[in-house]
Amino acid sequence: MPEHEDGGMSATTDAPRPEPLRTFFRVDEVHRDDGRVRYVGESYIPERTLARKLVPPFREAGYDVSVESANGRQVVVATPFGRGREGVPWINLALFVATVLSTLFVGAYGWFYVGWTEITANPLTVLQAWPFTAAVLGVLMTHELGHYAAGRYHDVDVSLPYVIPFVFPFGTLGAVIRMRGRMPSRKALFDIGVAGPIAGLVATVVVTVIGLSLDPIRVPATVADASGTVIQFNNPPLLSIIADLLGQPTSYEEPGLTAHPVVIGGWVGMFFTLLNLLPVGQLDGGHMVRAMVGPRQETIASLVPAALFAVAAYLYFWRGFGIDQSVGLWAFWGVFSLVIAFNGPANPTDEARIGWPRLAVGVATFAIGALCFLLVPIQVVTT
Repeated sequence: MPEHEDGGMSATTDAPRPEPLRTFFRVDEVHRDDGRVRYVGESYIPERTLARKLVPPFREAGYDVSVESANGRQVVVATPFGRGREGVPWINLALFVATVLSTLFVGAYGWFYVGWTEITANPLTVLQAWPFTAAVLGVLMTHELGHYAAGRYHDVDVSLPYVIPFVFPFGTLGAVIRMRGRMPSRKALFDIGVAGPIAGLVATVVVTVIGLSLDPIRVPATVADASGTVIQFNNPPLLSIIADLLGQPTSYEEPGLTAHPVVIGGWVGMFFTLLNLLPVGQLDGGHMVRAMVGPRQETIASLVPAALFAVAAYLYFWRGFGIDQSVGLWAFWGVFSLVIAFNGPANPTDEARIGWPRLAVGVATFAIGALCFLLVPIQVVTT
Protein backbone atom coordinates (compact mmCIF):
# COMPACT_ATOMS: atom_id res chain seq x y z
CA MET A 1 0.00 0.00 0.00
CA PRO A 2 1.33 3.50 -0.77
CA GLU A 3 2.08 5.94 2.00
CA HIS A 4 0.65 9.30 1.01
CA GLU A 5 2.52 12.45 1.91
CA ASP A 6 1.51 16.06 1.77
CA GLY A 7 4.73 17.92 1.05
CA GLY A 8 6.54 16.43 4.06
CA MET A 9 7.63 13.11 5.49
CA SER A 10 5.11 11.08 7.42
CA ALA A 11 6.17 10.36 10.98
CA THR A 12 5.34 6.69 10.46
CA THR A 13 7.59 6.36 7.41
CA ASP A 14 11.19 5.27 7.90
CA ALA A 15 12.15 5.64 4.23
CA PRO A 16 15.24 7.82 3.69
CA ARG A 17 14.48 11.46 2.91
CA PRO A 18 17.78 13.31 2.38
CA GLU A 19 17.83 17.07 2.06
CA PRO A 20 18.26 17.20 -1.78
CA LEU A 21 15.09 15.10 -2.15
CA ARG A 22 13.13 17.51 0.01
CA THR A 23 14.58 20.51 -1.80
CA PHE A 24 14.38 19.46 -5.44
CA PHE A 25 11.53 16.93 -5.54
CA ARG A 26 7.91 17.12 -4.44
CA VAL A 27 6.99 13.75 -2.94
CA ASP A 28 3.31 12.86 -3.38
CA GLU A 29 3.44 9.13 -2.60
CA VAL A 30 5.90 6.57 -1.27
CA HIS A 31 5.63 2.94 -2.41
CA ARG A 32 7.52 -0.04 -1.01
CA ASP A 33 8.27 -2.91 -3.36
CA ASP A 34 10.58 -5.83 -2.57
CA GLY A 35 12.94 -3.71 -0.50
CA ARG A 36 12.89 -0.78 -2.90
CA VAL A 37 11.43 2.60 -2.04
CA ARG A 38 9.67 4.54 -4.81
CA TYR A 39 9.01 8.24 -4.38
CA VAL A 40 6.34 9.40 -6.81
CA GLY A 41 5.99 13.09 -7.47
CA GLU A 42 7.50 15.92 -9.49
CA SER A 43 11.04 17.18 -9.88
CA TYR A 44 11.77 20.89 -9.81
CA ILE A 45 14.95 20.41 -11.85
CA PRO A 46 15.93 18.25 -14.88
CA GLU A 47 16.01 14.51 -14.14
CA ARG A 48 19.73 14.13 -14.87
CA THR A 49 20.58 16.99 -12.51
CA LEU A 50 18.27 15.57 -9.85
CA ALA A 51 19.92 12.15 -10.08
CA ARG A 52 23.36 13.72 -9.72
CA LYS A 53 22.27 15.52 -6.55
CA LEU A 54 20.53 12.50 -5.04
CA VAL A 55 23.23 9.87 -5.54
CA PRO A 56 25.71 10.93 -2.79
CA PRO A 57 23.22 11.26 0.12
CA PHE A 58 21.32 8.11 -0.82
CA ARG A 59 24.59 6.16 -1.11
CA GLU A 60 25.52 7.32 2.39
CA ALA A 61 22.18 5.92 3.55
CA GLY A 62 22.93 2.57 1.83
CA TYR A 63 20.80 2.99 -1.30
CA ASP A 64 21.39 3.08 -5.03
CA VAL A 65 19.10 5.63 -6.65
CA SER A 66 17.68 6.31 -10.10
CA VAL A 67 15.08 8.66 -11.58
CA GLU A 68 12.40 7.29 -13.88
CA SER A 69 9.22 8.47 -15.59
CA ALA A 70 5.98 6.49 -15.40
CA ASN A 71 2.47 7.42 -16.47
CA GLY A 72 3.45 11.04 -16.92
CA ARG A 73 4.90 11.29 -13.41
CA GLN A 74 8.45 11.16 -12.10
CA VAL A 75 9.66 8.43 -9.75
CA VAL A 76 12.80 8.33 -7.62
CA VAL A 77 13.71 4.68 -7.01
CA ALA A 78 15.95 3.84 -4.05
CA THR A 79 17.33 0.26 -3.94
CA PRO A 80 19.27 -1.08 -0.92
CA PHE A 81 22.83 -2.11 -1.78
CA GLY A 82 22.53 -5.46 -0.07
CA ARG A 83 19.36 -6.59 -1.83
CA GLY A 84 19.89 -9.93 -3.54
CA ARG A 85 23.20 -10.69 -1.80
CA GLU A 86 21.85 -12.67 1.13
CA GLY A 87 22.25 -16.42 1.33
CA VAL A 88 24.52 -18.88 -0.42
CA PRO A 89 25.22 -18.02 -4.10
CA TRP A 90 24.19 -21.45 -5.34
CA ILE A 91 24.21 -20.55 -9.04
CA ASN A 92 27.74 -19.17 -8.83
CA LEU A 93 28.92 -22.26 -6.94
CA ALA A 94 27.22 -24.68 -9.33
CA LEU A 95 28.72 -23.00 -12.38
CA PHE A 96 32.15 -22.93 -10.76
CA VAL A 97 32.04 -26.65 -9.95
CA ALA A 98 30.81 -27.43 -13.47
CA THR A 99 33.66 -25.38 -14.94
CA VAL A 100 36.23 -27.11 -12.73
CA LEU A 101 34.99 -30.43 -14.09
CA SER A 102 34.91 -29.23 -17.72
CA THR A 103 38.42 -27.78 -17.56
CA LEU A 104 39.75 -30.91 -15.85
CA PHE A 105 38.33 -33.08 -18.61
CA VAL A 106 39.47 -30.81 -21.45
CA GLY A 107 42.87 -30.36 -19.84
CA ALA A 108 43.38 -34.10 -19.34
CA TYR A 109 42.12 -35.19 -22.76
CA GLY A 110 43.29 -32.29 -24.91
CA TRP A 111 46.43 -30.97 -23.20
CA PHE A 112 47.85 -33.80 -21.08
CA TYR A 113 46.94 -36.45 -23.68
CA VAL A 114 45.12 -38.77 -21.30
CA GLY A 115 43.27 -41.24 -23.50
CA TRP A 116 39.52 -41.60 -23.55
CA THR A 117 39.87 -45.25 -22.53
CA GLU A 118 41.87 -44.26 -19.46
CA ILE A 119 39.32 -41.63 -18.47
CA THR A 120 36.35 -43.95 -18.80
CA ALA A 121 38.17 -46.70 -16.91
CA ASN A 122 39.16 -44.34 -14.11
CA PRO A 123 37.56 -40.86 -14.17
CA LEU A 124 39.99 -39.69 -11.47
CA THR A 125 42.75 -39.64 -14.11
CA VAL A 126 41.42 -36.22 -15.14
CA LEU A 127 42.96 -34.88 -11.92
CA GLN A 128 46.30 -34.97 -13.76
CA ALA A 129 45.11 -31.77 -15.42
CA TRP A 130 44.72 -29.80 -12.18
CA PRO A 131 47.60 -27.42 -13.14
CA PHE A 132 45.74 -26.54 -16.35
CA THR A 133 42.48 -25.97 -14.45
CA ALA A 134 44.24 -23.88 -11.81
CA ALA A 135 45.94 -21.76 -14.49
CA VAL A 136 42.85 -21.12 -16.62
CA LEU A 137 40.45 -20.49 -13.76
CA GLY A 138 43.11 -18.58 -11.85
CA VAL A 139 43.47 -15.88 -14.49
CA LEU A 140 39.73 -15.69 -15.21
CA MET A 141 38.63 -15.54 -11.57
CA THR A 142 41.34 -13.03 -10.66
CA HIS A 143 40.13 -10.79 -13.48
CA GLU A 144 36.49 -10.92 -12.34
CA LEU A 145 37.34 -10.61 -8.64
CA GLY A 146 39.23 -7.43 -9.53
CA HIS A 147 35.93 -6.01 -10.80
CA TYR A 148 34.12 -7.33 -7.75
CA ALA A 149 36.57 -5.76 -5.28
CA ALA A 150 36.45 -2.38 -7.05
CA GLY A 151 32.65 -2.52 -7.17
CA ARG A 152 32.38 -3.21 -3.46
CA TYR A 153 34.90 -0.43 -2.75
CA HIS A 154 32.63 2.03 -4.56
CA ASP A 155 29.46 0.53 -3.00
CA VAL A 156 28.19 -0.59 -6.39
CA ASP A 157 25.90 -3.61 -6.27
CA VAL A 158 27.96 -6.28 -8.05
CA SER A 159 27.52 -10.03 -8.09
CA LEU A 160 30.11 -12.70 -7.51
CA PRO A 161 31.62 -14.09 -10.75
CA TYR A 162 29.64 -16.46 -12.93
CA VAL A 163 32.04 -18.88 -14.66
CA ILE A 164 30.77 -20.45 -17.87
CA PRO A 165 31.64 -24.13 -18.53
CA PHE A 166 32.29 -25.24 -22.10
CA VAL A 167 34.15 -27.85 -24.12
CA PHE A 168 37.29 -27.55 -26.25
CA PRO A 169 39.74 -25.95 -26.40
CA PHE A 170 39.75 -24.46 -22.87
CA GLY A 171 36.79 -25.98 -21.04
CA THR A 172 35.26 -22.56 -20.40
CA LEU A 173 33.91 -19.52 -22.21
CA GLY A 174 35.16 -17.17 -19.51
CA ALA A 175 33.48 -15.47 -16.57
CA VAL A 176 31.23 -12.47 -16.01
CA ILE A 177 29.82 -10.44 -13.14
CA ARG A 178 26.54 -8.54 -12.96
CA MET A 179 26.29 -4.90 -11.94
CA ARG A 180 22.91 -3.64 -10.77
CA GLY A 181 21.87 -0.02 -10.58
CA ARG A 182 23.33 3.06 -12.19
CA MET A 183 27.03 3.82 -11.96
CA PRO A 184 27.50 6.69 -9.49
CA SER A 185 30.40 8.45 -11.24
CA ARG A 186 32.94 8.28 -14.05
CA LYS A 187 35.64 7.60 -11.45
CA ALA A 188 33.76 4.57 -10.12
CA LEU A 189 33.08 3.38 -13.69
CA PHE A 190 36.77 3.65 -14.55
CA ASP A 191 38.00 1.95 -11.38
CA ILE A 192 35.61 -0.97 -11.80
CA GLY A 193 36.38 -1.28 -15.51
CA VAL A 194 40.16 -1.16 -15.17
CA ALA A 195 40.44 -3.32 -12.05
CA GLY A 196 39.64 -6.51 -13.96
CA PRO A 197 42.24 -6.15 -16.74
CA ILE A 198 44.95 -5.06 -14.28
CA ALA A 199 44.27 -7.94 -11.88
CA GLY A 200 43.93 -10.36 -14.78
CA LEU A 201 47.17 -9.21 -16.42
CA VAL A 202 49.09 -9.66 -13.17
CA ALA A 203 47.69 -13.18 -12.81
CA THR A 204 48.42 -13.87 -16.48
CA VAL A 205 52.07 -12.88 -16.16
CA VAL A 206 52.46 -15.02 -13.02
CA VAL A 207 50.84 -18.05 -14.66
CA THR A 208 52.91 -17.60 -17.83
CA VAL A 209 56.15 -17.40 -15.85
CA ILE A 210 55.23 -20.56 -13.93
CA GLY A 211 54.23 -22.39 -17.11
CA LEU A 212 57.42 -21.49 -18.97
CA SER A 213 59.50 -22.55 -15.96
CA LEU A 214 57.93 -26.02 -15.86
CA ASP A 215 59.39 -28.90 -17.85
CA PRO A 216 57.78 -29.54 -21.22
CA ILE A 217 55.55 -32.55 -21.61
CA ARG A 218 56.01 -35.36 -24.12
CA VAL A 219 53.27 -36.01 -26.62
CA PRO A 220 52.48 -39.73 -26.98
CA ALA A 221 53.90 -41.19 -30.18
CA THR A 222 50.45 -42.26 -31.32
CA VAL A 223 49.39 -38.61 -31.22
CA ALA A 224 52.63 -37.05 -32.48
CA ASP A 225 52.85 -39.38 -35.49
CA ALA A 226 49.17 -39.16 -36.39
CA SER A 227 48.15 -37.18 -39.45
CA GLY A 228 45.22 -34.80 -39.51
CA THR A 229 44.38 -31.27 -38.46
CA VAL A 230 45.38 -29.61 -35.21
CA ILE A 231 44.66 -26.22 -33.65
CA GLN A 232 47.77 -24.05 -33.38
CA PHE A 233 47.88 -21.24 -30.84
CA ASN A 234 50.33 -18.55 -31.91
CA ASN A 235 52.25 -16.49 -29.38
CA PRO A 236 51.03 -12.95 -28.65
CA PRO A 237 53.88 -10.43 -28.23
CA LEU A 238 53.49 -10.35 -24.43
CA LEU A 239 54.04 -14.11 -24.17
CA SER A 240 57.13 -13.91 -26.39
CA ILE A 241 58.51 -11.02 -24.31
CA ILE A 242 58.09 -12.98 -21.06
CA ALA A 243 59.71 -16.06 -22.63
CA ASP A 244 62.68 -14.00 -23.87
CA LEU A 245 63.17 -12.37 -20.47
CA LEU A 246 63.20 -15.80 -18.81
CA GLY A 247 65.36 -17.33 -21.52
CA GLN A 248 62.77 -20.09 -21.96
CA PRO A 249 61.50 -21.50 -25.27
CA THR A 250 57.84 -21.70 -26.21
CA SER A 251 58.45 -24.51 -28.70
CA TYR A 252 60.99 -27.32 -28.92
CA GLU A 253 63.03 -28.74 -31.78
CA GLU A 254 62.95 -32.24 -30.33
CA PRO A 255 59.97 -34.08 -31.81
CA GLY A 256 57.24 -34.95 -29.35
CA LEU A 257 57.98 -32.17 -26.86
CA THR A 258 55.53 -29.34 -26.24
CA ALA A 259 55.28 -26.51 -23.70
CA HIS A 260 53.63 -27.29 -20.38
CA PRO A 261 49.82 -26.79 -20.53
CA VAL A 262 50.03 -24.16 -17.78
CA VAL A 263 51.36 -21.83 -20.48
CA ILE A 264 47.94 -22.11 -22.13
CA GLY A 265 46.48 -20.55 -18.98
CA GLY A 266 48.65 -17.50 -19.67
CA TRP A 267 47.61 -17.53 -23.33
CA VAL A 268 43.94 -17.60 -22.29
CA GLY A 269 44.50 -14.68 -19.91
CA MET A 270 46.10 -12.60 -22.65
CA PHE A 271 43.42 -13.38 -25.22
CA PHE A 272 40.49 -12.70 -22.89
CA THR A 273 42.17 -9.49 -21.70
CA LEU A 274 42.49 -8.32 -25.30
CA LEU A 275 38.83 -9.00 -26.06
CA ASN A 276 37.65 -7.38 -22.83
CA LEU A 277 39.64 -4.23 -23.61
CA LEU A 278 37.75 -3.58 -26.84
CA PRO A 279 36.43 -0.02 -26.25
CA VAL A 280 32.80 -0.83 -26.88
CA GLY A 281 29.57 -1.14 -24.92
CA GLN A 282 29.64 -2.86 -21.55
CA LEU A 283 33.07 -4.46 -22.05
CA ASP A 284 35.87 -3.37 -19.75
CA GLY A 285 37.39 -1.23 -22.48
CA GLY A 286 34.00 0.38 -23.07
CA HIS A 287 33.69 1.27 -19.38
CA MET A 288 37.22 2.68 -19.32
CA VAL A 289 36.88 4.80 -22.45
CA ARG A 290 33.43 6.04 -21.38
CA ALA A 291 35.01 7.20 -18.12
CA MET A 292 38.06 8.66 -19.85
CA VAL A 293 36.44 10.65 -22.67
CA GLY A 294 32.78 10.89 -21.66
CA PRO A 295 29.90 10.48 -24.14
CA ARG A 296 32.36 10.62 -27.07
CA GLN A 297 33.04 6.96 -26.28
CA GLU A 298 30.13 6.02 -28.55
CA THR A 299 31.97 7.52 -31.54
CA ILE A 300 35.00 5.38 -30.76
CA ALA A 301 32.82 2.32 -30.19
CA SER A 302 31.21 2.73 -33.60
CA LEU A 303 34.63 2.23 -35.23
CA VAL A 304 35.38 -1.07 -33.46
CA PRO A 305 33.14 -3.39 -35.54
CA ALA A 306 34.49 -1.87 -38.76
CA ALA A 307 38.07 -2.42 -37.57
CA LEU A 308 37.40 -6.07 -36.70
CA PHE A 309 35.66 -6.72 -40.03
CA ALA A 310 38.63 -5.07 -41.77
CA VAL A 311 41.05 -7.43 -40.01
CA ALA A 312 38.95 -10.43 -41.07
CA ALA A 313 38.79 -9.15 -44.67
CA TYR A 314 42.56 -8.51 -44.76
CA LEU A 315 43.33 -12.04 -43.60
CA TYR A 316 40.84 -13.57 -46.05
CA PHE A 317 41.43 -11.56 -49.22
CA TRP A 318 45.05 -10.43 -48.92
CA ARG A 319 46.67 -13.14 -46.80
CA GLY A 320 44.65 -16.04 -48.13
CA PHE A 321 43.64 -17.42 -44.74
CA GLY A 322 40.52 -19.53 -44.42
CA ILE A 323 37.55 -19.03 -42.14
CA ASP A 324 39.06 -21.49 -39.64
CA GLN A 325 42.30 -19.51 -39.39
CA SER A 326 41.14 -16.53 -37.30
CA VAL A 327 39.07 -15.00 -40.10
CA GLY A 328 35.90 -16.37 -38.55
CA LEU A 329 37.10 -15.36 -35.09
CA TRP A 330 37.47 -11.67 -35.95
CA ALA A 331 34.28 -11.68 -38.03
CA PHE A 332 32.36 -13.13 -35.08
CA TRP A 333 33.72 -10.48 -32.73
CA GLY A 334 32.87 -7.83 -35.31
CA VAL A 335 29.24 -8.93 -35.15
CA PHE A 336 29.33 -9.25 -31.36
CA SER A 337 30.85 -5.80 -30.90
CA LEU A 338 28.24 -4.36 -33.25
CA VAL A 339 25.48 -5.76 -31.03
CA ILE A 340 26.94 -4.52 -27.76
CA ALA A 341 27.81 -1.15 -29.29
CA PHE A 342 24.15 -0.80 -30.30
CA ASN A 343 23.11 -1.42 -26.67
CA GLY A 344 25.31 1.47 -25.57
CA PRO A 345 27.72 2.05 -22.68
CA ALA A 346 27.10 2.57 -18.99
CA ASN A 347 26.09 6.15 -18.24
CA PRO A 348 27.32 7.36 -14.84
CA THR A 349 25.34 9.87 -12.81
CA ASP A 350 28.29 12.11 -11.98
CA GLU A 351 30.09 13.23 -15.16
CA ALA A 352 33.03 14.86 -13.34
CA ARG A 353 36.35 14.15 -15.11
CA ILE A 354 38.49 11.33 -13.73
CA GLY A 355 41.76 13.27 -13.62
CA TRP A 356 45.23 12.69 -15.10
CA PRO A 357 46.37 9.84 -12.79
CA ARG A 358 43.47 7.63 -13.86
CA LEU A 359 43.91 8.66 -17.50
CA ALA A 360 47.56 7.57 -17.30
CA VAL A 361 46.56 4.22 -15.79
CA GLY A 362 44.01 3.76 -18.56
CA VAL A 363 46.49 4.51 -21.35
CA ALA A 364 49.08 2.17 -19.79
CA THR A 365 46.50 -0.62 -19.47
CA PHE A 366 45.48 -0.30 -23.12
CA ALA A 367 49.16 -0.25 -24.13
CA ILE A 368 49.89 -3.48 -22.27
CA GLY A 369 46.68 -4.97 -23.61
CA ALA A 370 47.86 -4.19 -27.14
CA LEU A 371 50.78 -6.57 -26.52
CA CYS A 372 48.18 -9.36 -26.33
CA PHE A 373 47.06 -8.76 -29.93
CA LEU A 374 48.15 -10.68 -32.98
CA LEU A 375 46.49 -10.97 -36.35
CA VAL A 376 46.30 -14.77 -36.33
CA PRO A 377 45.93 -15.99 -32.74
CA ILE A 378 44.46 -19.36 -33.75
CA GLN A 379 44.83 -21.36 -36.93
CA VAL A 380 44.14 -24.89 -38.07
CA VAL A 381 47.14 -26.68 -39.58
CA THR A 382 47.44 -30.04 -41.28
CA THR A 383 50.05 -32.48 -40.01
